[in-house]
Amino acid sequence: MGETKATMANHLLAVKRNSGKNYSQIAEETGLTNVYVAQLLKRQAQLKPETAPKLRAALPELSDEMLQEMMRPPMRSYDPNLIQEPTVYRLNEAVMHFGESIKEIINEEFGDGIMSAIDFFCSVDKVKGVDGKDRVVVTFDGKYLPHTEQKSEHMVSRLRLNGN
Repeated sequence: MGETKATMANHLLAVKRNSGKNYSQIAEETGLTNVYVAQLLKRQAQLKPETAPKLRAALPELSDEMLQEMMRPPMRSYDPNLIQEPTVYRLNEAVMHFGESIKEIINEEFGDGIMSAIDFFCSVDKVKGVDGKDRVVVTFDGKYLPHTEQKSEHMVSRLRLNGN
């Protein structure tokens, strides 16, 4: 299609709008998370070939060209001005406010390491609070990645450079 990422995302989001479905409905039909569906339609994630027929069934207006483009590795990026959007700002604020405590608990429960943002699942759900008001539940589900001790004997590149 030769389109820019933004143009392609606009076309994909128009297909979603025309379908009358929300992200959670499409997620249910495809077996994906609602956030991943949004990532696909914004060209922030790669559509896997085995998922393409499910997405086409959920969004029949998707053309073969669109599906082919969605299966190419995307240029993952973000607009630095996005932080000014109030929801994104609050999410960032929550992570900054709770981040140090979350890090401490990860270290306490798992050891010295981090949560992957690559081997990662994310979803947004709506629940009723004890007061009956709507609440937003954002789930981050990332693989634990331990930091490794950097022993030179385990450095494969160094072994190959030395002819071993």
